[in-house]
Amino acid sequence: MPTPTRPKFKFIELFAGIGGMRIPFNEMGGECVFSSEIDPACQKIYELNHGMKPAGDITNIAPESIPDHDILLAGFPCQAFSIIGLQNGFADSRGVLFFYIERILREKRPAGFLLENVKRLRSHDNGRTFAIIQKKLIDLGYHIHSSVLNSLDFGLPQKRERTYIVGFRENTSFNFPTGDKTYQLASILEKQTERRYHASAHIIKRRQEAIKTQPPRPGIWHENKSGNISALPYSCALRANASHNYLLVNGERRLTEREMLRLQGFPEDFKIIGSYSQIRKQAGNAVSVPVIQAIAENMISALKIVSQSEKKQEIAV
Repeated sequence: MPTPTRPKFKFIELFAGIGGMRIPFNEMGGECVFSSEIDPACQKIYELNHGMKPAGDITNIAPESIPDHDILLAGFPCQAFSIIGLQNGFADSRGVLFFYIERILREKRPAGFLLENVKRLRSHDNGRTFAIIQKKLIDLGYHIHSSVLNSLDFGLPQKRERTYIVGFRENTSFNFPTGDKTYQLASILEKQTERRYHASAHIIKRRQEAIKTQPPRPGIWHENKSGNISALPYSCALRANASHNYLLVNGERRLTEREMLRLQGFPEDFKIIGSYSQIRKQAGNAVSVPVIQAIAENMISALKIVSQSEKKQEIAV
């Protein structure tokens, strides 16, 4: 994603993954001046697509060394709070990574930020974890807004509910977007796929025997940790560390690498490198780009960030 020649604002992307948060903010005229991602495979695909190699482990980066910026973006690791994981929260080393975001906000004082995590974050430890996070952000002087949004409502055929936290240094008016777009699973599916994506005859037969009603077609069949199988006209949430066969298109084949990225709303020209397992992990950890796009539009409006040409037009009017 090219850097604007005359950027309207500057932003940073922490726990960047493959850069899903970056894409909408770039498209809206922002310049990414710093990114951080610890996974080497993610660093490679990030650099290939965005022209910037992310710095490594955020815990080894001094906040004062990070460039000044207007907006901080962070999809901080969610495994510590996920219902799929052990839900250890701040007792998990990945949970405490939030406090590195806090340190950077305290040092750099950006005008706004956007954080993303699993839906479970709001209810983890009977709400105490989320209360701690909110208090830390409020104590820094930020005005906080939070909501759970579902990617299904933003035109993606994936049921992916995530917690989004937006903060502003000024007490500005802000509302989360209301998703009202329809989705079509067929629009993201490949018409032909290689044999390597197809499940074994044994797995296909077992899935077919488990479905008691007429499944939708196209559909994605999901097997959960308990072995229960459901067939839906959309995908369940992509997961980074799931088995190869937890999601099967029409109960027959795995999603292709491109299909997984389409489920997250990545553009068609996004370049793919790496193994299938790496792409599955990257897509499972990624954000849903259209959801970020909708939030970004409301954030930029709330921050009243406009270009110099737009300012001149406003003055002329």
